[in-house]
Amino acid sequence: MNLTIHNTFLPADDPEQSLTFYRDALGFEVRNDVGYGDMRWITVGPPGQPQTSIVLQPPATDPGITDDERRTIAELMAKGSYAGIVLSTPDVDDTFEKVQAAGGDVVQEPMDQPWGVRDCAFRDPAGNMIRINQAA
Repeated sequence: MNLTIHNTFLPADDPEQSLTFYRDALGFEVRNDVGYGDMRWITVGPPGQPQTSIVLQPPATDPGITDDERRTIAELMAKGSYAGIVLSTPDVDDTFEKVQAAGGDVVQEPMDQPWGVRDCAFRDPAGNMIRINQAA
């Protein structure tokens, strides 16, 4: 098989703040911006990689989700433990400085991990964990 990750979805409860983070702090390009009523789905991705996208979506929009489940999702998002993604870059220290300067919410400064990767971490405006690994 030859599989590629095409889309991944992250919750975004404030589309404008999320757009600012992914576009301005991470340098992603906006590929699609779709509204439906008071909801908005924004697709972003790294320039030069049109095959890979992140869809920033309203959380808990599935009609099968109960109100209790919606509250649980909101609580997990507020704690930063609901969703996340791992990105990679050739220079994690430089990327860290740029994201931090753009106002990124720092969770962990660049450090060498015991499992052999150098990485850093931020939270996006919705609380999603964004880890950035040094590319091997």
